[in-house]
Amino acid sequence: MTKRGIFLLAAVGAGLLAVAGYSLLFGPGTSGADAANPKMVALGRTVYAEHCAECHGKNLEGEPDWRAPKADGTLPAPPHDDSGHTWHHGDELLFRYTKEGGAAIAPAEFKSAMPAFGGALSDDQIWAILAFIKSTWPEPVRQRQDLMNR
Repeated sequence: MTKRGIFLLAAVGAGLLAVAGYSLLFGPGTSGADAANPKMVALGRTVYAEHCAECHGKNLEGEPDWRAPKADGTLPAPPHDDSGHTWHHGDELLFRYTKEGGAAIAPAEFKSAMPAFGGALSDDQIWAILAFIKSTWPEPVRQRQDLMNR
């Protein structure tokens, strides 16, 4: 087989893996934020520190007065610990909100300052961030949030 043939075969194989939803980092068929997956949580902790902590807090505490709108009409970054409302939403919505940004998916009357991270983070990194966040919640909160994912 020629080098070009090997390259084409590898490209087709990579495409098939992507279509099948295979995650090279977390294993076959992995999707969603698995708070019980130590590799996913560890990656999420690192990526959160690099991309999220500046607004949402080093300890997931959010910005002060996060329920009171700022002068521009946006709300401060909410906490992601169990004192906030992150756990009131299913994984898919949280993923889309992180990937596409608040302006892309929030209702028209809601002015969101959440940027889109789809250009800066891979899907695996976004899922890992969510797994890390979920791993910090008490078990009853995780169970309640998990009901929204079914």
